[in-house]
Amino acid sequence: MSATTRPNTIFKNLNAKVAAIPMIATVLVVFIGCTLWTVVLSFTSSRSLPELTFVGFDQYARLFTTPRWNISAINLGIFGIFTLVFSTVIGFILAALMDQKIRFEGAFRTVFLYPYALSFIVTGLVWQWILTPTFGIQRVVRDLGFETFTFSILNNQRYAIYAIVIAGLWHGTGLVMALMLAGLRGIDEDIWKASRVDGIPIWKTYLFIVIPMMRPVFITTIVLISTGIVRVYDLVVALTGGGPGNASEVPAKYVYEFMFRRANLGQGLAASTIMLTTVLIIVIPWALMEYRGGKQK
Repeated sequence: MSATTRPNTIFKNLNAKVAAIPMIATVLVVFIGCTLWTVVLSFTSSRSLPELTFVGFDQYARLFTTPRWNISAINLGIFGIFTLVFSTVIGFILAALMDQKIRFEGAFRTVFLYPYALSFIVTGLVWQWILTPTFGIQRVVRDLGFETFTFSILNNQRYAIYAIVIAGLWHGTGLVMALMLAGLRGIDEDIWKASRVDGIPIWKTYLFIVIPMMRPVFITTIVLISTGIVRVYDLVVALTGGGPGNASEVPAKYVYEFMFRRANLGQGLAASTIMLTTVLIIVIPWALMEYRGGKQK
């Protein structure tokens, strides 16, 4: 590039570049800077306030030998697997049904999407009322004459995490349905016509033609769900409070407990760094795939 053309390139769209400076500074300082500072402090013995007394990987060693953290990780795995699989499957089935040009489609979409408009706190409280034995499902069924019916998963250490799964599915499946429906509406109508002419069963059309064509939609959906799973906190606090005992504890709640209630910044930040690493493992491959796909286009 010659010296005469370089200034024109540098000062091209100068107003837009100047306007973007505050945003760039915010990203560099607040997001990237604070994230790096968090990682640094996770290698220290910080308690109530940050201190640069480095202890190496001691916080991480303590983290992975703490039963409470191990329970949190297992619960996150259970919640993640069930939420990811069932929300994707149910969301796609609902989207496929909605794609049949049914009557009152707008009303149905509103109904299915409405839970997603609620906060996780509201969702947790609603399902706490539904699942509470005193006046929830158990009470309603017993009032119908089934006196011996028992449904009390909130008070059961073994099944409490599944109450969170149920509430999470109710909250997020509508969003998955909307994403899948948008993907289905992008399928060329000629593909459907060709499959009907060839006599291909509808389920084979979806399984072997439509779903492979919707691969980018599925990947985006899985990434969105997965990052939300790792960060789940307020739903747990509102629904079970992490109980009974620590039976429904999740990593985000573990971080909060150690940072703000136990005044152990080092341990809490070590746990948050593990959560960050998990999110990066999910997001970076997706970002690379999107970048390469964009370059190929």
